[in-house]
Amino acid sequence: QVQLVESGGGLVQAGGSLRLSCVVSGRTFSNDGMGWFRQAPGKEREFVAGISWSGGWTRYEDFAKGRFTISKDNVKNTVYLEMNRLKPEDTAVYYCTEVHDDLITVVRGPGNFASWGQGTQVTVSS
Repeated sequence: QVQLVESGGGLVQAGGSLRLSCVVSGRTFSNDGMGWFRQAPGKEREFVAGISWSGGWTRYEDFAKGRFTISKDNVKNTVYLEMNRLKPEDTAVYYCTEVHDDLITVVRGPGNFASWGQGTQVTVSS
């Protein structure tokens, strides 16, 4: 089973930057790609960005375009999310998970189980 460990969150002022990391270990269900999702209090978890392990294809949600950059290091099995010009509405817990080759659909294993890390809290103050 895959293990996912997110880090890099914190408290930052509006306009600031953060770089999140997601270390992937163990057996993955798919080798397609990885995605970042976020969940704000009282809201549904939403897609942020995805990247393919091979080729480095990327996909972004509209709110992330131009501000966030997803990247990967295949040697370190790590996926990053560089977030710039942060806004208070970016405040959420950020999670990484496996995604299919459309870079947005979450991979689910046996029993319809999706692997998520513990998440990393991002708080943007105004």
